[in-house]
Amino acid sequence: MTAAAPRTTIVVVTWRGRAHITRCLDALAGQDRPHRTVIVDNASDDGTAALIAAHPSRPEVLRLPANRGYAGGLAAALPGVRTELVAWLNDDAAPEPGWLAALEDALDADPGAGAAGSALTAPDGGPASVGVRLTPLGYGADTAEPAEVFGFCGGAVLLRRAALAAAGGVPAGFFCYYEDTDTSWRLRLAGWTVRPVPAARADHLLGASTRPGSARFHLWNERNRLLMLLRCAPARVAARELARFAALTAVLPVRRLVGRPVPAAANFRLGLRLRVLGALAVRLPAAIRDRGRIGRRSVAARNEIWRTFAR
Repeated sequence: MTAAAPRTTIVVVTWRGRAHITRCLDALAGQDRPHRTVIVDNASDDGTAALIAAHPSRPEVLRLPANRGYAGGLAAALPGVRTELVAWLNDDAAPEPGWLAALEDALDADPGAGAAGSALTAPDGGPASVGVRLTPLGYGADTAEPAEVFGFCGGAVLLRRAALAAAGGVPAGFFCYYEDTDTSWRLRLAGWTVRPVPAARADHLLGASTRPGSARFHLWNERNRLLMLLRCAPARVAARELARFAALTAVLPVRRLVGRPVPAAANFRLGLRLRVLGALAVRLPAAIRDRGRIGRRSVAARNEIWRTFAR
């Protein structure tokens, strides 16, 4: 009997993933649906490449000459994907054996869904995320409640390739963080829904490749949140949040000068916030052009999506 052709290409982006890439590949080898696996190696220099080459599943490898981040790695792989469905998977995630089957079945059961998100579990076994909710300030926040889901968590998700392409693909310039919430925004604007699939479980080490709470983490988070809002959100929300960020940045030195308390988190450091504003100034023309393109593709109203999900 001829084996069924795979419907899904699983794209795993790694950078210095030696400590966990074998665990991820073992989990993919245990899936009960046929699939193609593509590992995007962001110029790892820690022996990751040798571990991938030695793995018995023999995944395809796209090795990049420099680290383009998670978003850049996904964007580099997408032109080579020809299957109907494409999965994004963190290299520190290990899906359970029925993970891919649950996601494929969920999309088959819901033709209006452009993406099916996984249930990520923390190292202690507790729930970490079934998707992303949209906060009133425009942040994407992990939620363990399926009813709250606005978008998917990019750590483990299955998307319709055609829907992703029609919505504009992956924002490669984000490097990492918020590429998932931005893509969820664009899918919803294009008329697709995002479906959480609690049965599609994956263990996630969470932050194995980047350090949540670090200065770099906050730099990418703050910059990309504001870029996402400029590209996708109602204009009043994007303008409000940009003004709020700039105003707080201006106030911080005054608060310190008069002895008022300032939070210790890295995103309250003046230098980091000025770097965010500088990056936004450079990228603003492109973000405005992107906003126009996204608007021309949209069939849903930005304001209606905001009213429905921002809570």
